[in-house]
Amino acid sequence: MTFKKFSESFYSKLNFKLSNFNLALVLLSLFFCIPLIIICGSLFFPAKDVWTHLFDTVLVDYIFNSFALLIGVGFFSLILGVIPAWLISMYKFPMSRYLEWAILLPMSMPAYIIAYSYTGAFDAAGPVQETIRELTGWGYHDYWFPEVRSLGGAMAMLSFVLYPYIYLLTRASFTEQSVCVLEVSRTLGCNSVDAFRRVALPLARPAIIVGLSLVLMETLADYGTVQYFGVSAFTTGIFRTWFGMDNSLVAAQLSAVLLLFVAVFLYLERRSRTQLAFHHTSSRYSPLLKQKLIGTHAFFAFVVCFIPLLLGFIIPASFLFDWAISAYSGVFNKDFYILLLNTLMLAFVTALLALVVALFLGYTNRNSYSFINKFLVRFVSMGYAIPGTVIAVGVLIPFAWFDSRLDDFLKLHFNISSGLLISGTLFILVFAYLVRFLTIPINIVEAALGKIKPEMDEIAKTNGLSHINIVKRIHMPIMRGSLLTALLLVFVDVLKELPATLILRPFNFNTLAVRTFELANEERLADAAIPALAIVLAGIIPVIMISNSISRSRPGYE
Repeated sequence: MTFKKFSESFYSKLNFKLSNFNLALVLLSLFFCIPLIIICGSLFFPAKDVWTHLFDTVLVDYIFNSFALLIGVGFFSLILGVIPAWLISMYKFPMSRYLEWAILLPMSMPAYIIAYSYTGAFDAAGPVQETIRELTGWGYHDYWFPEVRSLGGAMAMLSFVLYPYIYLLTRASFTEQSVCVLEVSRTLGCNSVDAFRRVALPLARPAIIVGLSLVLMETLADYGTVQYFGVSAFTTGIFRTWFGMDNSLVAAQLSAVLLLFVAVFLYLERRSRTQLAFHHTSSRYSPLLKQKLIGTHAFFAFVVCFIPLLLGFIIPASFLFDWAISAYSGVFNKDFYILLLNTLMLAFVTALLALVVALFLGYTNRNSYSFINKFLVRFVSMGYAIPGTVIAVGVLIPFAWFDSRLDDFLKLHFNISSGLLISGTLFILVFAYLVRFLTIPINIVEAALGKIKPEMDEIAKTNGLSHINIVKRIHMPIMRGSLLTALLLVFVDVLKELPATLILRPFNFNTLAVRTFELANEERLADAAIPALAIVLAGIIPVIMISNSISRSRPGYE
């Protein structure tokens, strides 16, 4: 076979047509893949001496602490997420109607904010230990109290705010299960515990594993909590290597190692979906009739479901409100409103751009059967699984290099300096946000487009509508709810993002997340309470909307 015939055969299999839309999709996708390419490419540059130093000093701690966090957070998140999901889905007890969405409220609270709250409340100088000493007359060294700023404390803080991922997906799975299967199990002699352990749990296992993988990836991505608690993990190591040792290459290589962990989790999660394929044997979905609990059973169910809410939201939020009231007069000033404006502007612009890009990628991919197109869209969709620290490193290195080369060229030929034309602006910060959060609108848009019959597009084309008009006049009105959800979720995620903002923000530019982090590091927890609460309150509305959509998805919802 000649090379020409081979190439024609290869391209025909890929079904790749270089239209304007396909070319734009390829170029846009490759543009958003720049950070990943830079991070992976850093492994081909030698830095043996620095790696030897890291291995002799801190690398073992990075690996051990990261694995310990993964195991601890995964274990406690499973307990806090799965059992309440079963109780809420299958039983009625006091306050269960409110707890079904309230249990999700910790999702609106970033882990670093809950870490500040618990530290301020439970450390040696906090109100809890002060009360103990006043009541008992003990001194600092006369009693033992769990150390909040520790590896175990970091596990607890992350578990308190990440378990909703498991609860959300597991409850959705329990809610969608066929009642007929559970009824058959009971006729075969299974009690409630056996039906949960032997029937419902295996059916929900794929959803549980997906939720667990999200928890583990968010644990690897966390920076604010582990840094504040002094835990040496990969994210803190990347910061120290870059800013402490002034070595961007090794920071990129550490990011590549962390990216390898993320890739392994993504592979295992996708593999679990094929290996753990549990199917319903009945096509009948009867209305979900919850069993009413009374007496001690009702009390037990309420306590089990209330504890995650208490630990993950009520306790930290109450301390934040208390501190916010005490610092009210000194915080609401011109600087705070500038912070608020900066944060809202960044979040809105990023969310809007992400939605536009996702619409373009989703629509172009819908009208293409090319393997290359679909692969690139999937590759771009990996961003949400990648820590903000890693993305920031991958974004800053190429744009800083471009700024440096451009400045040298202009100085040499025109005797002028361009300065930090790109790397010192909001452009790379918004770009990093898009790389990190573009996954959300892409998945939502693709799911919404999948519900629109292709025949509608064909009819529109025969009536002379262009691609833009098809999206604008047909797709967008149908997908209005999905698009609003995607916009809102990206908006809230940008509000909470910390490590990428810390690294990439321009000089003299701050956000609520960064200011909260700075004030907490200065031990000014009362001053940090109001910007922290502003972030938390912004995340509550989408959490309630998501919970309600799950409940209404089941036949028989009242």
